[in-house]
Amino acid sequence: MKNMPELPCEIVKTSETTEYTVIWLHGLGADGNDFVPIVSKLKLPESLAIKFVFPHAPVRPITLNNGYQMRAWFDMYSLDRVDNAKEEDILISVTWINDLIAQEVEMGTPARKIVLAGFSQGGVIAIHAGLRYPNKLAGIMMLSTYIPFEENLLKLDHQAQNNLDIFAAHGLSDPVIPFKSWQNYTAKLKSLDFNVEAHSYSMEHSVSQLEISDISAWLQKILK
Repeated sequence: MKNMPELPCEIVKTSETTEYTVIWLHGLGADGNDFVPIVSKLKLPESLAIKFVFPHAPVRPITLNNGYQMRAWFDMYSLDRVDNAKEEDILISVTWINDLIAQEVEMGTPARKIVLAGFSQGGVIAIHAGLRYPNKLAGIMMLSTYIPFEENLLKLDHQAQNNLDIFAAHGLSDPVIPFKSWQNYTAKLKSLDFNVEAHSYSMEHSVSQLEISDISAWLQKILK
């Protein structure tokens, strides 16, 4: 896995030429196509020129699922959100996201105009990559996720991401990742002076129409 080639991606643009980039990571067992349909549902104004990048995680055996192979950003051993993965495994995926950011920067989009987004497992990688990134990003979007190895991540020097905008959303009846996890990590991120916009919804481990509307409003607010 360490010699993973360039990640294949689905690309959606809101205009022919773009000013901003959103790198959006799917959850366990899904792929880059999972969130493509949401772009049109965001109903963003034509003036907000965004390139959405939806990478496909590699296919790999997942211990939690009896070794069944599926697309995943890291292996999972149990449903224990405190100890169910290897930090090294997560950090390998972080390097792949760094490569995607570097590609966007090379094509002319500065880091300050790039948003990292992720659902569930994808959200884990988005927050780990975002808070470690050495240059200021536009924001991080965390959807129905959690923060493994939280203590190691949050004790790092986050000066580059000072006052970073973070959108954190979760379902009140999520059976996969407990709602309590969202409450805990949003409080800690706020205590570190990140600009956290926290939303909870009457849903399970999914994305709701109201959430999509809130994501749209948040993107329009921070990308200006």
